[in-house]
Amino acid sequence: MPEVPLGFPRAWVEFDDPAKKGRRYRCDLTWLTSRWTCIFGRGCKGVYASRPYDGCCTLGAHFTDREDEKRVLKWAKKLDDEHWEFRSLGRAKGTTVKAEGKERKTRVVDGACIFLNRPGFAGGEGCALHGLAAREGVSFVETKPDVCWQLPIRRSYDEVEMPDGSTYDVVVIAEFDRRGWGEGGHDLDWYCSGNTEAHVGAEAVYVSNRDELTALMGKKAYAVLAEYCAAREQALATAADPSGLAPHPADPPRH
Repeated sequence: MPEVPLGFPRAWVEFDDPAKKGRRYRCDLTWLTSRWTCIFGRGCKGVYASRPYDGCCTLGAHFTDREDEKRVLKWAKKLDDEHWEFRSLGRAKGTTVKAEGKERKTRVVDGACIFLNRPGFAGGEGCALHGLAAREGVSFVETKPDVCWQLPIRRSYDEVEMPDGSTYDVVVIAEFDRRGWGEGGHDLDWYCSGNTEAHVGAEAVYVSNRDELTALMGKKAYAVLAEYCAAREQALATAADPSGLAPHPADPPRH
């Protein structure tokens, strides 16, 4: 099976944020030093077998908050008919809709996100907002919804209680695997983060996803993380038996 089982051992590091007193990070070194890379258009099978060309864009994107939505819509105004397949529809009916409760999300058109240019579109297949970032010379962290540029990195929050009853808060940076979607995650037909087919990157996640991690953690905390990750990579490269350091099982062999 190309996709490895869930629940394998991981190596973690915990450190205080140098930019904010009282904030601590716990980071999954196994994931962040893995060779995962997005393979959309290069072997990605999509989360549903019936929609193999959608990647993870089938259901549309839920916005984090109103500011997230406003930012994306501001960038979307720069898109033209040449580079956005559904621009006319978006202008006529709107690009976002109300989801559950007060949540809002991108509109779904013909089975996938309105910003997803479909196979054969002359202006370029894939996310129109991603393509816009490339043309504008900015990171797609600026143009795409939060959930889209973060995946499959997951930022969550945890409260740790000590035996004496004291507590401290931790920001967790880890892999957004199938379980991150809740029970429905196990029903996805294909998923990339634990799939050997997607662990073909030339660089480790902490390097290739520098922009995303910096946006999630801040520059100073990312710099600390990068030092830990680089040291781990060195250890993996020189260890006689790297398996003892909990490498990601979807990665190619280190030796």
